[in-house]
Amino acid sequence: MKHTRAILFISLTALFVFLPASCTSQPPIARSDYMRLNDLFYLSVNNIKHRKMRAWLTLLGIVIGIAALVAIISLGQGLSSSINTSLGDFGTDMLTITPGFTKASSGFSRNFSTDSPNQPVISSKNPTLTNKDILTIRKNSNIKSVLESVSASLDVEFLSGTSKTSVQGINPQYWDDFFIYEFDSGRKLSVSDSYNVVIGYKIANERFDSVITTGRKIIIDNKPFTVIGILKKGESDNTILVPLDVMWGMTSKEKNTYSSLQAKLIDAEKTQETVDALNSALLISRKVSLKDKDFTLNSPLAMQEQIQTITGTMTLFLAAISAVSLIVGAIGIANSMFTSVLEKTKEIGIMKSLGATNGEILKMFIIESALFGFIGGVIGVIVGIGGSLLLGIVLGSVSKGQGPMGSNVLTIVTPELIIGAILLSVLIGVVSGLVPARSASKLNPIDALRYE
Repeated sequence: MKHTRAILFISLTALFVFLPASCTSQPPIARSDYMRLNDLFYLSVNNIKHRKMRAWLTLLGIVIGIAALVAIISLGQGLSSSINTSLGDFGTDMLTITPGFTKASSGFSRNFSTDSPNQPVISSKNPTLTNKDILTIRKNSNIKSVLESVSASLDVEFLSGTSKTSVQGINPQYWDDFFIYEFDSGRKLSVSDSYNVVIGYKIANERFDSVITTGRKIIIDNKPFTVIGILKKGESDNTILVPLDVMWGMTSKEKNTYSSLQAKLIDAEKTQETVDALNSALLISRKVSLKDKDFTLNSPLAMQEQIQTITGTMTLFLAAISAVSLIVGAIGIANSMFTSVLEKTKEIGIMKSLGATNGEILKMFIIESALFGFIGGVIGVIVGIGGSLLLGIVLGSVSKGQGPMGSNVLTIVTPELIIGAILLSVLIGVVSGLVPARSASKLNPIDALRYE
């Protein structure tokens, strides 16, 4: 959104700055002048219509540049919106604590962490999270609850099929605080469940030869479980949720040790303050320093801000590259206008002999070049919208519905983007035609009439 508003603002501002004084500083126009302006517009349209091939070639550069600009910005805004929506499903009022501190010295994982970017890279040999860490986290006044979790990739069997699947053991007591899943059928896990599971939509409908329904038995790590709930499509499609007590017996994790901890915040506006406090508290309780830190604390809110910065920078960079096409288009319009001035030199001499002023000649060629920009902008916007939708479908099919992009990449085309792109195109046309128009307006009538 901010990119489209910037384009709109710059285009409107620059349009008034670069318009020639003879077009912007005129006394009130009388009715006869309105007719004269209509005549000039009609002449400009006729000039374009009588050189169709050259006109299309002139428009090509503007069309390509505007189309690329619209497609890139709409895709960038759509991707940013999709990622923000996906991260919103995790909740901006949650923190995740994982054992180990192995961030690379560069890359996305570094950007997403809420830890200080200047800390050294350390990897603990066998870090674990325990009940002591849970107690430390709960002491913070902004923590509502803490969800313990143990995850592993295990063999899952149904009838004659076997599949390696991500299985997550959770404490059902805090389900409502951390999960907002909708169910295709069945119910959530409760504290009274033991060998019951909730499975994702794709596991139930696509992973095996037969469809799994609620009440059916599946085998996880050679242990039978009853399916009590199936999540709706798009709700952690490839995950199986089991009670935490059962999960410990299926992994190498010792009881009361965890793969990760999630903390629910009371006030999301105090996220960074809470992160800083928890970092300090965990360093003390785990008896480690910054040099041998053995845990990582992440926040979806910090991740969201980092992604917005990255996608915004990438969008601006790609938009700047597409602007090269606009420069080529501007040169094409200028070249076409210079040619038009040469072809109509004698006509200019006749018009001046009949009383046409320099300002009217200037207006005629400015209108002609602005028409090139307007037509190119309209066509470019249409092509850009179509191209962004097509690219969204292609990128979505490549991702196969995985990750934040979903089945199709969302494209966002706002009225500000459309208006801004067209105004920018008109501005380019006006600026490109300014020098040829001025040279035409300054022609001596006698010399123009003698021109062959």
